[in-house]
Amino acid sequence: MLRRYLALTHARNMEFLRDRASLGWNLLFPLVLVAGLAIIFGGPPRALFKVAVIGAGDPVQVSAHPFLTTRYTDFFALPADGEDAAVAKVGRHRLDMLIDLRQPARYWVNPESPKGYVLERLLAAAGGPSLTAGTVPGKPIRYIDFLLPGILGMNMMFSCLWGVGYVVVRYRKSGFLKRLNATPVRPIEFILAQLTSRLLLIMGITLVVYVGTDWVIGFRMEGSYVLLATVTTLGALAMIAMGFVVAAFVTSEELAGGILNVLSWPMMLLSGVWFSMEGTQPWLQQLAQLFPLTHLVGGARAVMLDGAGWVELAPQLLTLAAMTLVFLAIGARIFRWRAD
Repeated sequence: MLRRYLALTHARNMEFLRDRASLGWNLLFPLVLVAGLAIIFGGPPRALFKVAVIGAGDPVQVSAHPFLTTRYTDFFALPADGEDAAVAKVGRHRLDMLIDLRQPARYWVNPESPKGYVLERLLAAAGGPSLTAGTVPGKPIRYIDFLLPGILGMNMMFSCLWGVGYVVVRYRKSGFLKRLNATPVRPIEFILAQLTSRLLLIMGITLVVYVGTDWVIGFRMEGSYVLLATVTTLGALAMIAMGFVVAAFVTSEELAGGILNVLSWPMMLLSGVWFSMEGTQPWLQQLAQLFPLTHLVGGARAVMLDGAGWVELAPQLLTLAAMTLVFLAIGARIFRWRAD
């Protein structure tokens, strides 16, 4: 019994070690993940306060007012036409203070914000030209309200990528696709059938999770449920199609797992699932735009937290639709029935 056990263990180890691609992914992926986290969270300490400034130049000139020399505060320039949007952010506790140094000089804080209270006291103590106070009342957005679209999107991402990419590779390795190739079924028909099946399953599961958790906790919902469902559906389609690009040509389950990890982990970290990408390095924000999860989570949050409409979400909707078509075209083009 022991000899058989050792022989099987040795055979499985050699099978894995001889798969150079899988071995490479398992060695390279942790290094890439650690390096990515170091880039995102490394660097100097983050600012405690976030303050938008109008009328002090771009970048903000600290000589415009003594308050602008306050340490550990992120002062960033805002164009004049961005005032209304910034005032709304102050009301939702997404911005700690807004300062307009044009005459008459003004500032806005949320009276219910602890950070706004501290900044108002610091502004008064800084001296310099006086500013007219303005308040923007509004309830803060709970972290759970911010987090919900990200959690649901992350769950959809894993289900879409692994439920398609990994399963189809297993079909190919087991010979199921080889037998299916003997039928009149064309690759695009097989792909569309798998896409429809996965979409129905993931949308049903997401609906149950959302309704159940909303019944227990009660989430913020400012926009249209129809628009939210549209964003969610297009996001799921784009990620399912992305999974098919992997499933179209990979023959090893280990390699498929490595590639899917390399796709899913950067998406989970850079798509705003756990935290906002505002304030991170610009090239990271640009990289995040390449992921369908970024547009899904951003669009869902805009609907639920800000009450965004169809016009505001048009870029996300069009981007997700375009990603779906591109991924489907690539998957159908490179699809292989056989493992050899």
